[in-house]
Amino acid sequence: MRTTRSLRGRKPFGLWAAVLAWVLIVVTGMIVGTTGYVLIEGWNVFDSLYMTVVTLTTTGFREVHPLSPAGMAWTMFLSLAAVGIIFGTVGIVAEAAVREVSSGKRGQRLMTERIRAMKGHFIVCGYGRVGTLVARDLRAAGHEVVVLDVGEESLRRAENDEFPIVHGDGTSDAVLIRAGIEKARGLVSCIDSDASNVYVTLSARTLNPDLFIVGRAGDEGVVQKLRIAGADRAISPYTMAGTTIANMALRPRVLEFIDAALSRGDLAFTLEEVTVDDALEGSTIADLRAKKVFTLAISTSDGTYEANPPDSRVLRHDEHLIVSGSSEAVTALG
Repeated sequence: MRTTRSLRGRKPFGLWAAVLAWVLIVVTGMIVGTTGYVLIEGWNVFDSLYMTVVTLTTTGFREVHPLSPAGMAWTMFLSLAAVGIIFGTVGIVAEAAVREVSSGKRGQRLMTERIRAMKGHFIVCGYGRVGTLVARDLRAAGHEVVVLDVGEESLRRAENDEFPIVHGDGTSDAVLIRAGIEKARGLVSCIDSDASNVYVTLSARTLNPDLFIVGRAGDEGVVQKLRIAGADRAISPYTMAGTTIANMALRPRVLEFIDAALSRGDLAFTLEEVTVDDALEGSTIADLRAKKVFTLAISTSDGTYEANPPDSRVLRHDEHLIVSGSSEAVTALG
């Protein structure tokens, strides 16, 4: 039986391990060289250290004291050792650096740091057909997005689309934390499995009670289960597609107008949802109208809509306004 590992089976150095090995080799060389001059020439420690450093660094300064033949031999040995240290450690560090880059570890580390720096972003669980459209639309609206999936092919597509990615199951608390859920603004779970979407919603709501969660329901009956699990909104794409197609047939211009207004691209104004904060609290609908922002409806705390509120209506904290106006005027509301 072989008692040593083959060179091929040797565990490769990591980059930091290689740097540490280089430091240890240099320090060891300095200690050995200094000790040699002390024992051979009888010099003090400082002179011996100086001679060791100028020899190992191949700077070629003059000797601090005349050398004996044994001292000359020791100096030649240190010079040859220095060449081995320089070329050997450079090779080890270079190999470790190339291996780290080629293995993707550096990219993964940069990805992790990028996600950790995010705040107020969205997490999209599942990068299938629906998830791809959701992520792209969120980014088009100016939001940062982290894509979470278990499929290698889906993650490759997301990475090619320049989204930060997290490989893992969204039902795992650890995976959601890696995606920055504690600092996220919202989560959209659009996995192809209804059970997975329910579990993701439960986990996400537990980790961040203030998170806005949208869940995808493959079956209409799952919508209520997603609501119970903690989703703020639950949507069946198939039901929504049917409704959209019917509206397109019945009132195409209304639907096209709304889509254009929401896209902030084709029209000179936009439709937007605005939350009443400290700056807006106490203002009236007339105050908003003076800023060229028109309030179509107010979503109250009980979930109902107050359409066409009068100019005298006073805004209360945390109410949600459905407004229209130019992008500049709406954005100025904060």
